[in-house]
Amino acid sequence: MKPAFIFCALALPACCPGIACSQLAVRPGNPHIAYEGRVAVRADSAVFYWPGSSATISFTGTGATVTMRSLREPGYFYAIVDGDAARAFKFAADSSRRLITVAEGLSDGRHTVQLYKLSNNTSANIFYGINITGRARLHPPGRRPKRGIEFYGNSITAGHGVDVPSGKGDSGAPEFFNQHYTYAALTARHFGARASFIARSGIGVLVSWFPEIMPEVYDRLDPFDSTSKWDFAGFRPDVVVINLLQNDYWLINNPNHPQFKARFGNTKPDAAAIIRAYRSFVASVRGKYPAAHIICALGNMNATEAGSSFPGYIREAVAQLSDKRIHTLFFPYKKTPGHPVKEEQQAMADELIRFISKTVGW
Repeated sequence: MKPAFIFCALALPACCPGIACSQLAVRPGNPHIAYEGRVAVRADSAVFYWPGSSATISFTGTGATVTMRSLREPGYFYAIVDGDAARAFKFAADSSRRLITVAEGLSDGRHTVQLYKLSNNTSANIFYGINITGRARLHPPGRRPKRGIEFYGNSITAGHGVDVPSGKGDSGAPEFFNQHYTYAALTARHFGARASFIARSGIGVLVSWFPEIMPEVYDRLDPFDSTSKWDFAGFRPDVVVINLLQNDYWLINNPNHPQFKARFGNTKPDAAAIIRAYRSFVASVRGKYPAAHIICALGNMNATEAGSSFPGYIREAVAQLSDKRIHTLFFPYKKTPGHPVKEEQQAMADELIRFISKTVGW
C-alpha cells in the first residue's frame, strides 16, 4: 500500500471535473481530494489510521454521502461543511460497510466537506469514496499551506475524553475522543498549518499500557504493522512538538504491571536510563527532520506536578543533544482529575501558540 500525504494516485470520477452532473461519484484516489496526515491511499480506498488525519473535497452540489467502514473498533469522525466546525456532524464508521449522509440541503454554489478523524489510532477506517448530489461539479483543492507542524503524543494529543459529557467520569471509549479540540489541533489551525498527529492514548517512550512504545511505531503508516513504513519525504514540517513521558511517569512506578515486567523485569529504570531513552527518540526525530524546530513538551497532567523529576529529565536530554533548534516547554499541571477537557486543551494551545510565535517567529 503506497502512503500519501496530500495528493494521491489518479482516479477518475463518474464524470469529468468542471462538467456538471446530476450525481458525481468520486473515488478515494482522485487528485481533487486533499488528504492530510498519514493516510494510505489507493484508487478505490483510503485508510485513516492516526487521529487528526483528514480528507477534504471542494465541489458544487447540494449534498454528499460517503461510504466507510472500520477495522478493530469503531472510528469517529467529524464531517465539517464549509469550514464550520461549530456545526460539524459527528458520525461513527463501524464494521459494516455503509453509506453515510454527511451534507444535505446545501445552497447553490461552491462548498467543501472535510472528513476529520476524531478517535484513537486503535481503529483503521476505510473510506471508499464520496458521492456529490445535485448538479455536481468537482473543484481542485485550494493551495497547500506553506507552514507544517507535526505532533508526537499520547492521550492528551489524541483527544482522549475531550467529549465526555459534564458530570460523567473520565472515559477512553472511542466515542469520547475528539482530537479536533486538542491543544495540538487548535495550535495547527491557529497558524493555518498543515498538520500530522502521531498519537495514541497510553503510549510512552520506555513503556506503555500495551506492548508498543512510540520509538517503535513513530515511523509507521499503519501503527499496528511493523512493515508499514511512512515515507518522511512526503511531509517536511517546520515545527515538531513531542509531548510524551506522561505514561512512563505512571508506569515506571507500577512494577506489577505486565508491561513493566516485559520492559524492565524487576528493576525500575533509573534517571540515566530515562534520559537516554528520551534523548535517543528525539535524536531519531531530528534525523528525519534536520531543519525543523523541535519542541520537547510535557504536561498538562501530573508528570508536571510539583516534585516531578520528569521536566528535569527532558531538560537534561535536550542539553545533551546540544542543538539550538531543540527547545523545552512544560505545561503546568492542571490539578483536576482525568484527562484534559476542552477548556484545559485550549489553555495548552494558548501557551504553545505564544511559545511558537516567540521562538519560531510565526
